[in-house]
Amino acid sequence: METVQSRQQAAPGAPGAFAAFARFVLCGGGVGLASSFAVAALASWIPWALSNALITAASTLLATELHARFTFGAGGRATLRQHAQSAGSATAAYAVTCAAMLVLHQLVVTPGPILEQVVYLSASALTGVARYAVLRLVVFSRKHSKPATPARTAHPAPAPAPRPVPAALTRAAAPAGPAALCRAA
Repeated sequence: METVQSRQQAAPGAPGAFAAFARFVLCGGGVGLASSFAVAALASWIPWALSNALITAASTLLATELHARFTFGAGGRATLRQHAQSAGSATAAYAVTCAAMLVLHQLVVTPGPILEQVVYLSASALTGVARYAVLRLVVFSRKHSKPATPARTAHPAPAPAPRPVPAALTRAAAPAGPAALCRAA
């Protein structure tokens, strides 16, 4: 019981691993699912690899903001450092999805859109699990996100006695008129 309470006090607002993973799946999975349809739609006008790169960049920005605000309990916008680190993990995911699609097109001469979606989403899911670990342990880690706060003790030390104020700094309080207030401003 004390261990659970001390963990909760150590990182207030930070969800546990299971809750964070569930949020990651909802936020990242939702963005990833929408991205897969966007990649397929855009690929009908431009080459697939370029379509995947553009959609990956846009979806990474969106997903990083969602993860900063909701998934990992940071409660605010993602920092530039977090965006850069997240982009690094997204680049690896991009390489894996491109490789999966390349292998698919080497094995199947003209794969249908459903088979392409299955391969793309499977590769995205596998890289998503790896990205979750990177984002949780590195990008949005509490030890990287916030400076360490000193631990509180059960019995704090007594506060020091207040210092006396020198007589030169003290004045008798006198009612101030409008002219005195204007000069003070």
